[in-house]
Amino acid sequence: MFLKYSFVPFDMMSDDKKFYRLYNSIMNLDDRVRFVTIINKSATIIYGGQREGIENYLSKEEQKKSLKHVLDSWFLRNQFSEGIGIGKYATAEYEKVKRFTFPLNYSYFLYITTEPDVNSCSFVEDILNTIESF
Repeated sequence: MFLKYSFVPFDMMSDDKKFYRLYNSIMNLDDRVRFVTIINKSATIIYGGQREGIENYLSKEEQKKSLKHVLDSWFLRNQFSEGIGIGKYATAEYEKVKRFTFPLNYSYFLYITTEPDVNSCSFVEDILNTIESF
């Protein structure tokens, strides 16, 4: 199922077609991708959707809190970027899902959840290559 949220342009992608292409490219990488979204640094969903037929493990309110937590953690870790460099991605593995966060620029992030059996190393490489192609 494809969901469109209020559009906010940013330098990496400037129109709905590019958002859709990024979303679609990632959804087509692996059938175990559950959810793909672009969020801003306030954890507002800009664009995205979830695969049809999957079970939601979190309520809408829990999903919002989870997105906020993802970004809070990202910014906390990146307090050390001057010394160790800017983060390329973050991942967390749970019993039921894996969660991946990738910065698109300083204000926007790609947030993806997958089934837990996805190979993290090859998946991250595929996502970084996909982002780079945009």
